[in-house]
Amino acid sequence: MQNTLNSTYENRWFILFIVVMLTFMACLDSSIVNVALPVMADKLSVSMAVIEWVVTSYLIVISVTILIFGRLGDIKGKTTVFKWGLVLFTIGSLMCGISNTLSILVVSRIIQAIGAAASMANNQGIITHVFPSNERGRALGVSATFVALGTLVGPPLGGFIVSILSWQYIFLINIPIGILIFVLGIKVLPRASVKEEESLDLKGAILFILTIVLLFGAIIKGREIGYTNLFIIAAFILSVVSLLAFLFFESRIEEPLLELSIFKNRLFSVSIFCAFISFVAISCSNIIQPFYLQDVMKLSPATTGFIMMVYPLVLSIVAPISGYLSDKIGSELLTFIGLVFTIIGLLLVATLNENSDLRVMMVFFAIMSVGNGLFQSPNNSLVMSTVPKNKLGIAGSINALVRNLGMVLGVTLATTLLYNRMSYKIGYRVVNFVEGREDVFIFGMRYVYLIAAAICAVGAILTALRLYSKKRKNIL
Repeated sequence: MQNTLNSTYENRWFILFIVVMLTFMACLDSSIVNVALPVMADKLSVSMAVIEWVVTSYLIVISVTILIFGRLGDIKGKTTVFKWGLVLFTIGSLMCGISNTLSILVVSRIIQAIGAAASMANNQGIITHVFPSNERGRALGVSATFVALGTLVGPPLGGFIVSILSWQYIFLINIPIGILIFVLGIKVLPRASVKEEESLDLKGAILFILTIVLLFGAIIKGREIGYTNLFIIAAFILSVVSLLAFLFFESRIEEPLLELSIFKNRLFSVSIFCAFISFVAISCSNIIQPFYLQDVMKLSPATTGFIMMVYPLVLSIVAPISGYLSDKIGSELLTFIGLVFTIIGLLLVATLNENSDLRVMMVFFAIMSVGNGLFQSPNNSLVMSTVPKNKLGIAGSINALVRNLGMVLGVTLATTLLYNRMSYKIGYRVVNFVEGREDVFIFGMRYVYLIAAAICAVGAILTALRLYSKKRKNIL
């Protein structure tokens, strides 16, 4: 047993490489498709409204299954579930790459998403298990970097692939990487610890699936037909009812899908909430940037991709450093500083207009990226270090769940607010960029960034109170 533990510690950086590579691919596939949607719609002979299911089906399935796989990781072993997730993700990628109809492609994306959820639900748990506490922040910082890189590199990389190859290669590039990671994983991933006496809470799983499907369905469809539609309102109400029923049953069974007692830990709950806020704010920015750069600034897709690369490049440098510092000086101060930088960056971007200098713009984006990089790694470390080892799977899956929820809600909030303010400015309802009226877009964009900064400020205030409370306790 001791030899196995020593071997695991010796291979910990190799294990980290395996885990973050699959995490990178799973996050990449949540965003790489966006830029290829027009081409895919044309080749598959479907409308743009229909082709969006290629994106939404992936995000919805990850969100509804990620808690389930987190719990399965605690029962059947995190590495076992992770490896099965890798297999399913690779098979799903192959099926996506050879799909010739939309229905087959959506089914393939669902299989791919199930695999992605299984891996993402257990990646942080594996990292926390194999790294000692004095290196955990650095390792989680590397993981956070690859999550961000996967999400942010997707659009420019997708545009590059589609411009020189067919859209199928967006998915086919995953296959050789998936096979390589699987072979390496069999050799170095630690043996899973199985708990035969525990079982999966099926009733809780069904209620949770209903909650997320109804919520996401109402959010996505509401953008098309309006949030005052009776069916949309009914879906939101049923989603709330399902959530309340889920929480009621989870609090009364011995082996719940979601251990509600985990939220009694104030540090865990505040960290999870701040993570959610951070992803809502950043997603607001990410969805607006391409429209601003291409429609207002009249930049080419290639130039837009180059400018958008500033964010992930800065993040890839800052996040590991932030993780390393969190091991040395603690995480609370770094999360606060990170949120402050993010707020400053969002407020600065809110000052941009159709005549802004590109170099100034890139500096503003970089400041936002520094803030996010300083925040994510220490916050992940806080989340994962506050739970016992037998709850690492569910803690990691909750962390991944709030990331997906934050992304979806951030995108929805940004687009809804943008077009609402644009409609107010121009005097009639608009749901797209109005040619020749860059000022209208700037007006709406400014509100989006100001609201995103305000949302981020809530997290900063909570973090400051947490930091003050800790210092006061240490003094007493």
